Amino acid sequence: MIIYKSNGSWFGHVSHLTTSYTMRRILLAVGLLGVYSVVVIATIKFLDLHRYLQVDSTVFSLLAVILSIFLGFRTTTAYDRWWEARKQWGALVNNCRNMAIYVDSMWPPSDLEIRHFMAKNIANFCLSLTEHLRKGTQLDRLVYLSEEEEGYYATKDHIPNFIALRIYQRIAEAHREGTINEGDYINIKAQHQSLLDILGACERIKKTPIPFSYAVYLKVFVTAYAVLLPFGLSEQFGWGTIPLTMLIAFALIGVELMGEEIEDPFGLDCNDLPTGDIAHTIKRNVFELLEDRAPAEEHRREEYEKVF
Repeated sequence: MIIYKSNGSWFGHVSHLTTSYTMRRILLAVGLLGVYSVVVIATIKFLDLHRYLQVDSTVFSLLAVILSIFLGFRTTTAYDRWWEARKQWGALVNNCRNMAIYVDSMWPPSDLEIRHFMAKNIANFCLSLTEHLRKGTQLDRLVYLSEEEEGYYATKDHIPNFIALRIYQRIAEAHREGTINEGDYINIKAQHQSLLDILGACERIKKTPIPFSYAVYLKVFVTAYAVLLPFGLSEQFGWGTIPLTMLIAFALIGVELMGEEIEDPFGLDCNDLPTGDIAHTIKRNVFELLEDRAPAEEHRREEYEKVF
């Protein structure tokens, strides 16, 4: 995710577009449309077709209103998905810290084994969730795995689920042994359940994209509008139709592609959520709470596959 100052340099933000992956896609489409517009206007003028193209501009105005409604819905829906994902990861940060604090209060500092077990598995739940929402969990991204755990997780498809299972098994075992009382058990069980609720919410966002028919229809509508636009503007603007068509297409295609980019917020596009960085923050926090130290592993900020 790009971190920036909203009150930063106007021209600095504009100059960023020169390195933009999305901008290259937009300019390619706009460039092709510009060539198409040149051909259309040249043909109309060469063959003197103006008398056959008496198109009322009101038609295009009405189509523009309809198109703006569709694009507005598209952008709002995509942003809602992005923001819902951010809220879920914000809740994950809070719940993991709360669980670590509960563990700290229930097991004394001398009980090193259980404190390390809980710190490791809370951290690994978040690290595995990051990978699970992308291309699947890679075990080398997790911390302090024993050989037995590596072999166990290597046979599993849904690693976050099984990490959550191990956490709960240990909590239930402590409750049966009387190590923790009923009230503490109920409280920490609620924190554990919240991890699974967040996991399910993130999977819902990941696996339920905007309906395919809607996405295709919007692209067809934008394309048809852009293709017909030179015919509607040629009589009034002449050669000026070409830059005007390109400018309108730039706006329409740009809005659609931005919505397309942020609708899946868990990947490595530059406007996706920094879930890897958030997971490593949680890892540092829980280890500091339960072991008075952060793990020795160094974490470098994620490199994005695409830059806006």
